[in-house]
Amino acid sequence: MQNIQRSSYTRPRTKTFDLVITAILAALVFVATMFINLKLPFGQGGLIHLGTSMLFISAILFGPKKGALAGAIGMGLFDIVGGWLIWAPTTIISRALQGFIVGKIAWSKGYKGDHIGLNILGAVVSMPVMIAVYYIGQAIMFNSWIAPLASIPGDIIQNVVGLIIAIPVCVVLKKTPYFKRNL
Repeated sequence: MQNIQRSSYTRPRTKTFDLVITAILAALVFVATMFINLKLPFGQGGLIHLGTSMLFISAILFGPKKGALAGAIGMGLFDIVGGWLIWAPTTIISRALQGFIVGKIAWSKGYKGDHIGLNILGAVVSMPVMIAVYYIGQAIMFNSWIAPLASIPGDIIQNVVGLIIAIPVCVVLKKTPYFKRNL
């Protein structure tokens, strides 16, 4: 009887803990996007921001589901409250896919974001997907298949900067007691 009570107590706590972690990750992505950004002088008015690095960090440290949700919610919310409302649907789709891909690859083969090569591979594989979704979204918004090409260099820069920041941060965080003990 005691085991039944213990397991029913543990399950809601785990779901609550997962919800709290996901909310914190989404908030970190939002803050890194909102307050640490540089508007590009070319393309369709895009931004270089550190939200991409937080998306990569979230996916590498916590896996595909949390990575997808953190990216979609954090950057989608930025678009909604930051004056970029028209971009929100494209952002939500592209960043959910990007976070999922990074996390899925980083957490493959029994690793949980512990293999630097897989972490880098996940980020690199996710980049063309993110760029393609934004390209298609812009093509629809601007009724042109040519105009979105101007945004691709900024998207590449944003992803490369995110990767350069995220990998060393993940290496350091993986050495902390939380990740050695819990994941």
